[in-house]
Amino acid sequence: MVYHKKTLQNGLRLVTVPMSSFESATVLVMVGAGSRYETKQNNGISHFLEHMAFKGTEKRPSALDISSLIDGIGGESNAFTGKETTGYYIKSSAGQLEVCLDILSDMLKNSKLAQEEIDREKGVILEEINLYEDMPARKIGDIYERLLYGNTPLGWDIAGEKDVVRSLKREDFVKYMGSLYSASNIVVVVAGGVETKKVEELGEKYFSDMKRFDTKGYSKVAEKQDKPELMLRQKDTEQMHIAIGVRTVSIESPDRFPLAVLSSILGGGMSSRLFHEVRERRGLAYYVRSSSDHFVDAGSFVTTSGLDPKRAEEGVKVIVDEYRKFAEGKAGITPSEFKKAKEYLKGHFVLELEDSRAVAGFYSSQELLEKEVLNPDQLLEKIDRVTVEEVEEVAKKYFKNQGLNMAGIGNFGAGQKFQELLRL
Repeated sequence: MVYHKKTLQNGLRLVTVPMSSFESATVLVMVGAGSRYETKQNNGISHFLEHMAFKGTEKRPSALDISSLIDGIGGESNAFTGKETTGYYIKSSAGQLEVCLDILSDMLKNSKLAQEEIDREKGVILEEINLYEDMPARKIGDIYERLLYGNTPLGWDIAGEKDVVRSLKREDFVKYMGSLYSASNIVVVVAGGVETKKVEELGEKYFSDMKRFDTKGYSKVAEKQDKPELMLRQKDTEQMHIAIGVRTVSIESPDRFPLAVLSSILGGGMSSRLFHEVRERRGLAYYVRSSSDHFVDAGSFVTTSGLDPKRAEEGVKVIVDEYRKFAEGKAGITPSEFKKAKEYLKGHFVLELEDSRAVAGFYSSQELLEKEVLNPDQLLEKIDRVTVEEVEEVAKKYFKNQGLNMAGIGNFGAGQKFQELLRL
């Protein structure tokens, strides 16, 4: 798989990823705009704007006009918001490429952002926030990041605060787009059964007139921690959902690859150490998984699990004990375990790339957030090059007692016993 990149005169980057065996194609527009660029006065606007993009343009005045056109070509559309990016995409048969580019460019350049639609959509956003509150297995990630990054944009919920969402006006959206939605801050990726020349011609046609301007920056993470930290949210749940982790590195650090292998060893599948210890041996949880996550200036290694409330302390102890083995250099990674962990990572990555939507996301996030854009084979090679010694080294480096963090949702009581368990 090879990509082709063309930068338009206005700075917009157009990336084509031909996939000759595909009859479909995904057009993804990714903007370097997410919730970490927000303020207390507009927290949630990045996500709200994602909703409004589909609510009508001057050319297609209503949400029904847009959705009918997409349905009429047998396509599917959606959008997503993160803390550093926002994406809009349409996936369809490759023959409908121009229609997809037309719709997406129209949405970015000519959204009506009608106040009556904004007011109506507020109810949808508020119910989405309520939905997440009722999904503790998902919400635990938000609480964990709040623990790590505090009352800063990177620590705030992407969906925003209800009172702020209720207060947003049309001028807030116009101002926000005018600070971040510059052509130079946008990547358009087309992946699937397409020809590069055709994509570049159509990309020029539909995106070359977008305005370019200087965009606002974000506040960099200032990390300082000298003791284990605990954040518990009381909620009447059948399970206690927890996240236990440590601060690590940005997406640019070479340590991210050994950390990814470490996450696979500890909680990357049904044969991983934590799955075996927490679920199979003790029956403490239905799910337990580890991940290594990265922003442009920060990162975290974290394990999440939904535990039996009566045995939650035991579950926390088991996870911390496994961390401790690595921190003390006593993990004893076997050659077969190491090989399996890397093959697990590579296999899941390859499976993801069987979808043109995932391929478009892979290239667009790299183009916006990283200094180097890798093809899949290059990324797989970096995983292959990771050694046991490197995994052991990053474990000792980041699994530090003073950097341990735990977030939780459930009936935890005072939480004193959990604080006592946070010792490596």
